[in-house]
Order: sequence, then C-alpha cells, then structure tokens
Amino acid sequence: MDLFSTPAPENAVQRVAELTQLIDHYNYEYYMNDKSLVSDFEFDALLRELIELESQYPELALPTSPTKRVGGEINKTFRQVEHRFPMLSLGNTYSMEEIEEFEMRTRKLLDGVPFTYTCELKYDGVAIGLTYKHGELVQAVTRGNGAVGDDITDNARTIPTIPLKLKGNYPDDFEARGEVVYPFDAFEAMNKLREAEGDEPFANPRNAASGSLKLQNSAECAKRKLMFCMYFMMLPEDENAQGDYATHYGRLQAAKEMGFKVQPYIKECKGINEIKSFIDFWDKERWNLPFGIDGVVIKVNQTTLWNSLGMTAKSPRWAIAYKFKAERVSTPLLEVSYQVGRTGVVTPVANMEPVWLGGTTVRRATLCNADYMAKLDIHEGDYLLVEKGGEIIPKIVGIDMDQRKPDAPVLQYTQVCPVCGTPLVRADGEAGYYCPNQDGCLPQLLGHLEHFVGRKAMNIDSLGSERLKLLYDAGLVKNVADLYDLERNQLIGLESNPTETAKTSIQEKGADNILKALEVSKEVPFERVLFALGIRYVGEVGAKKLARYFGNIDALMEANVMELAMVDDIGDVTAMAIYDYFANAEHKAIVERLRNAGLQMQVVDNRISNVLDGMTIVVSGVFEHFSREEIKNTIEQHGGKASGSISGKTTYLLAGAKMGPEKLKKAEKLGVKIISEQDFMAMIGK
Repeated sequence: MDLFSTPAPENAVQRVAELTQLIDHYNYEYYMNDKSLVSDFEFDALLRELIELESQYPELALPTSPTKRVGGEINKTFRQVEHRFPMLSLGNTYSMEEIEEFEMRTRKLLDGVPFTYTCELKYDGVAIGLTYKHGELVQAVTRGNGAVGDDITDNARTIPTIPLKLKGNYPDDFEARGEVVYPFDAFEAMNKLREAEGDEPFANPRNAASGSLKLQNSAECAKRKLMFCMYFMMLPEDENAQGDYATHYGRLQAAKEMGFKVQPYIKECKGINEIKSFIDFWDKERWNLPFGIDGVVIKVNQTTLWNSLGMTAKSPRWAIAYKFKAERVSTPLLEVSYQVGRTGVVTPVANMEPVWLGGTTVRRATLCNADYMAKLDIHEGDYLLVEKGGEIIPKIVGIDMDQRKPDAPVLQYTQVCPVCGTPLVRADGEAGYYCPNQDGCLPQLLGHLEHFVGRKAMNIDSLGSERLKLLYDAGLVKNVADLYDLERNQLIGLESNPTETAKTSIQEKGADNILKALEVSKEVPFERVLFALGIRYVGEVGAKKLARYFGNIDALMEANVMELAMVDDIGDVTAMAIYDYFANAEHKAIVERLRNAGLQMQVVDNRISNVLDGMTIVVSGVFEHFSREEIKNTIEQHGGKASGSISGKTTYLLAGAKMGPEKLKKAEKLGVKIISEQDFMAMIGK
C-alpha cells in the first residue's frame, strides 16, 4: 500500500464486503444451481458498484473478488509450469470386449478385495489442473504434455464455475482437475456474434475452448462463457485418503460442497452389467446434454487401491475410457463449391442437405482436394456418408451407393478459379490446384493483407479482416505497401456498405490506433518482414534462415535459384517460388515502397557475444530460469544455432527436467555432449 495514500473509509470497507458476499451468492446460485435470484440489470449494477469501489480503493481488491470474473489482465506469454502430479492419459477403447477384459483383470489383480467402480462422462473439452491453498485458487495450468503445462490462471478466474474461494470444509492444499467445455448454447451464440461482425465462426466447441484459454486478454476469455466440469481431486498426502476422500465418488461429492460444479452424471457400479447399462444409456442420451462428450470413463472407486493396481507405461491400471463410435449419416449432395485461400490453393467443399449429426446441424464439409474427390468417385446427386471424427469436425467418409442414380455423371473438379476465372495450375507432387493470379484474385489479395498484419508477421493488431476489407473497398489499400501511405483524414469516417451484415466504421480513435500500430511495425525485424511478404512456401523458420543467410533484401532479390536452394531447409520448389516472386516487377516495386516507408530490410546484429559461435545446440526439457523460447533466443544472441533435432553436427544437448528419452538416447549414441542449464549459464557468463 502507498504510504501517502488515504485509507479506505470504514463504510467503503463494509460495502465492499457486502457486495462481494451478495455477488458471490448470486453467482453460485446461478451457475451451480441454475437459479436466477436477481435480474441481469440488478446484478450488473451491483458488479459495477464493486468495480468502482475497488478502483477507488485498490487495497480492497482481493484475488478472490468476483470482479476477477470480468477479466482484464493482459498476458503476453503463458509461463510453463511443471505439474506437481503428472496429468496422465487414460487407456482408450471402442470395444466393449476390452471393457470386459479390464473388469476381469482388475478383479484378478485385487484378488478378492471388495471394491466398486465409478462411471462418469468423458467431457469433450480441455483438461486443466487447479491448485487450491488455504481455500483459495492460486494457479490454473493446462495439461500440456502431461509433465508441463501453461499457466492460465488469469483466464481461469473468469470462468464462473471455477470457485475462487472455497466453502465449508476443504483440504488445505490440493489440486482439482477437470475439463473446460464450451456449452452448445454459448458456443452457438458466440459464432452468431462472430459472423455478424464478419469473423470466421469457430470450427467446434473443443477447439474454441482451447483457444479461449490462451487469449492474451482475460476480458475476452470472460465473454466466452466457458464451463469447468470437475472430475478429479488430487491430494498430496496419503493420510488424506480416508473418510469422504477414500473413494473417488466421495471426493467429488465433497468437492460439490466446497463450491465446485460437479455434474450429476456419475454413478457407482458394482460390476460389468451395470457398467454396460451406463454406457448404453449415454451412447443414446449424449445428444441431449448441453455440452459435448465423447465417451465414458470407468474408474476403481476406492482411491486406496490405486497404488496397488499400479500403472502401465502410459496410463493407470485403475481406469479406462470407453470412446463412443462416430455417428454416421447419409445426406444428399446439393453442390460442390470452391474456396480460395491466401496462397491461392483452391479447396472443394461439399454443400449438403442439412442433417443433424453429433449434436449440431451439418451443412458443409471439406472434400480436401481433387485426389480425394477422385478417390471417393463422387457423382452428381450422390448421397454422402458423413461422420464426425472425434465428435467434432464433420468428415465425408464415402458414398451411399444404394442411393446413386443410374447414369449419374462423375463430378468434375473445376478447372478455373471460382473468383477471378483464371485457369488453375497444379505443381508436380502437390495434391491441390491453385490460382496463380495472386495479385488480382480478391481472396488472395485480402488474404495477403491479413497475413501481413498478423501477430507473427508485422503485428498490426488495429487492422483486422473487417477493417482491411473496408480499406480495400474504399480503394485506399490494394497491396501491403499502400498501408503505409494511409493518412488520418482518409480513415476517419470510413464506413462499410449498409447492405453488409456486419457494419464496420473507423472513427478518430480508431484512425489514431491504426497509424500508431503502422509506425510501431517499422521496428519489426527483417526476418518477420520477409515472412510477412507471404512468399509461397516461406514460413517463419524459412524466413529466418533466408534473412540470416543473405543478410538483406537486396542480396536475397538478386540470388538465383541455385543460390537460394543452398540455404538450409530451402528446397528446389521453395527456391523457385522465391525467385519467381522477386522476378515480378510489381513485387519489387512493393518492396521498394516498404523500404522507403521505413521497414527493416536487413538483419540487425543483436548478438551479446560470440562465445557460442559455430556451435549447434539442441534444447530439450524444462528449465528453471528460461522458457524454451527464451533459451533458444539466448543461444542465438551469443552466436550459436538452436536446432530441434540431434545429428552428427550437434555440439551440445542442453538438457532440462523431463527431457525427452529419445533425444537422450540419440545423443548418447552419437556421442553428443550433454550439458545442464547451469553449464549453459556458465558458458555465457551468467
């Protein structure tokens, strides 16, 4: 607390306590018991009052305040955290026979010891672990690779069904594990909002939930209305495995009393017949749930028996997951449409008669490419067999031959671009056709602009796809160089056509933000400028290697195909694509305009030292003082090369905790020296 600040008056302290208690109570009843005790207007008024008081008296804002549900913290990087208890994966099966074998094997291993099972739903979401100490949430971590995950605490606090402060009796230190799911109604509402704003809808609830947890702005995560479903309680001490904590079922019921959202769809079962009945019931009933599931998890209920049952190499012997088979339907093909991507690749899409599948209405599904269409041998008017792989993405798996009409003609792949009419081309060895008219085909033009301003390229976050389309329609921006010619008076007052679904406009603040972001982008290093140009086949890694090899844009533009192909990991096809790109006079003119605008067109040496000069270092594992990205950058800052794979050219294997066993084995086989984090820090003088 600031020594010179004025302490909050007693009435403010009292009011904050009252508001906190009220809002927590209303939240609990709404999200845990589906009871709405006040109107949305009344609730929002109380929350606004609390936010204002905490803003006026920051010392009153507690980590468990309900205002944390609103979010607002910005997290540019997600720190990696080692799990205290590894997050193991379960053995999966689609076979009821294997469930019977699991049950028989468990009885044999326990040799007459009495026990029961729990059967519960396998949520189709994102697994996370929540650490509670003294009844308060202190950390939330994603599953990651099972040993290490990302710290997402700020975003987790915005999820209403994750208690910030526990109620009643609870262990002093434990971890709650569960799945973050995106309820269907919230998912559909968010997709409608995105479509209305001109954004691409999310593909499926699971991926949307995963992406939401990694949003940098926790306020955005709060808008997603995610739900946490607890399925596990991890206790650090064996003596806690008694009373309510002696069974898995008991732990979940105790967690419910603490304030967790524990779904009621869990049952204690005595044997295989009850397990089968539970699976059969939910195989049919799953479509009536408000969220996605993809199976049933069976566990030995008595936690005291888990250690004696032990583990296999990958999963516990006391649990198994039964996965539901993908649902398959037959529906008529209406037409095949074609989408053009940023690089010109043309993707065929089957437009079908709407059909209910896996909890959602399916109207479209990708046909991948011309080869896949030929393999399916699709005829006009065919009925397509559609599945949802893993209950997520609809996939066309075949043709319903019983429904094929006699003499129906084979469906031919389009030979011209569906947007600009340019004849399509297909490179040797590639599955897809693409439109070569990269500078005159609208989806490619807009795609190039979106790629250029993207986070991993120029990072001009004030220019989203809607604003770029607005600038294009206004005739202000036709290529990336035009962005740096924009003037404030041109931007202010721009509005999209009123006939468009999503209305977009730019006012004074928006114009200032755009111009400021463009100015900041002039400091982006050359390798990212090169990636931002969007040259076919040149990704982030390739751009970095090209930048370092040639040093500046002029040397790169003057290089021939043979010289380009000499760069590490740049093959003949990519080399030809780079050569063709810079052979185009319009592209060279754009580069010159970008140079004149002040963009970085040569490598700036940011090395701290040359102590690692000539060394190739492979990094594996988790480190105490560095994230993986930080340690790789540090290697490069000291003149070394960070590589992802071990070979005879590797100088050192830099080994952290939880290092991959295959890399260790290969390093020992090739005689590569293994160094620790401390060794590395000594080498660079830290």
